[in-house]
Amino acid sequence: AIVLDKTGTLTEGRPELTDIVTEGWLPEADLLRLAAGAERNSEHPLAHAVVQAAKARGLDAPKPETFATVAGKGLRATVGGRAVLIGTAAFFTDEGMRTETLDARATALAGEGRTVVFVAVDGRLAGLLGIADPVRPGAAEAVAALRALGAEVVMLTGDQERTALAVAKRVGITRALAGV
Repeated sequence: AIVLDKTGTLTEGRPELTDIVTEGWLPEADLLRLAAGAERNSEHPLAHAVVQAAKARGLDAPKPETFATVAGKGLRATVGGRAVLIGTAAFFTDEGMRTETLDARATALAGEGRTVVFVAVDGRLAGLLGIADPVRPGAAEAVAALRALGAEVVMLTGDQERTALAVAKRVGITRALAGV
């Protein structure tokens, strides 16, 4: 068996923000500005995608006054005096927050290969962000060549299961381990 990481191996490793979905009470620009401010101190590739998207739209993402990550789940920050929570649906559940109003949209985006993170502002669900990392050219061909040599090719990723399965399908991998 050959085990491959997803990000930067099967994908280009340059995630880009593709979707912003709001709950309607906070304008899209404010949601992105606050999320980018919260993500400024993070070195995670998804954080970089959010910060770059805000810059590309000419939004000033203020430095966070506080910042704390929860490994594999998300982060808490204070940006411009506002409490910002960004992370997975599981993280929001752990924090006592509900996401069901956006769950169907999140599921659809994950099925398209996007990583989805929820955003809350001041203790209230504000929206979600969809982030895509394009499949690396030649990845499917490389997987096919490895399989032709008799190897079982497995994808391993810290990403969400639906996203992982969508990427695995695109490159011809039938076994993917997500959330690790």
